[in-house]
Amino acid sequence: MGPVLLQPRSDCSPLRNQPCKRKQVMTISNIGVLGAGTMGSGIAQVFARQGFQVQLVDNQPSRLQHAVLEIQQSLDKEVAQGPLSATQRDQAAHNIHTAPQMDRFVDCDLVIEAVSEEEPTKIALFQSLDRICPDSTILASNTSAISLTRMAAATNRSDRFMGMHFMNPVAQMDLVELIRALQTSDATYQALHELVQRIQKTPVTVKDYPGFVSNRILMPMINEAVYTLYEGVASSTDIDAVMKLGMNHPMGPLELADFIGLDTCLVIMNVLHDGFRDSKYRPCPLLQQMVDAGYYGKKSGRGFYSYS
Repeated sequence: MGPVLLQPRSDCSPLRNQPCKRKQVMTISNIGVLGAGTMGSGIAQVFARQGFQVQLVDNQPSRLQHAVLEIQQSLDKEVAQGPLSATQRDQAAHNIHTAPQMDRFVDCDLVIEAVSEEEPTKIALFQSLDRICPDSTILASNTSAISLTRMAAATNRSDRFMGMHFMNPVAQMDLVELIRALQTSDATYQALHELVQRIQKTPVTVKDYPGFVSNRILMPMINEAVYTLYEGVASSTDIDAVMKLGMNHPMGPLELADFIGLDTCLVIMNVLHDGFRDSKYRPCPLLQQMVDAGYYGKKSGRGFYSYS
């Protein structure tokens, strides 16, 4: 897989005696990923698998080591199941370069942020990236719900800023929500739309509203399932059974909440509640209590189910 090259396109009419205006050409071959958690490591893997050079950066070396191990295990599974050869696996692993410092992004054409859902943290990191990266570098966020327009405004390259919301697990899920900030240029959008197709994902374009499309629909369903448990209507297993057996969902909403992380679910519900100022997005008190107790779901070993 070579670099993604967005070809210039003429904006002029051959019937007019006017000079042609050409769209900016953006070449993307070196990808930066900031944050080596579950989402960051998954994003790094899908780009590396398609032949891109990937700079995976996290300030915690232990997290980088864990990410490399997880990526290797995921690639090994693909080899065992057939879609990937051992040679392709080795090349994909070779394409990923890890570092604890953001200086590694100095040569990147695109940097995708995948850190925790805390707006001040994200903005501070993007301001640092804005200083480190060349002016041509596109900055993108994997945020689940936070305003891209506000984050873009905090940089000096708001026209080269956009949301790329991958789904978890990244290697298996086809969807990438492309969220245009109010300031995002057409050239930036076109480059990332083409890029998502090149990594064999499906781009869906949405506007910059709280929760975008995926979490605006999904999280209220999860929150209502938590209310149903909170009010004693049914047990966790029965609530999930109704949605799996009656609605053909692959996972029940409470099991899915554990998989996503209850802390992340709470953050998104608060973003929806604050953004729309509508009581229908009020987080269930039980969700708040479980996060306060440190019961985050699968990653902490306990949520609506036990993972000991």
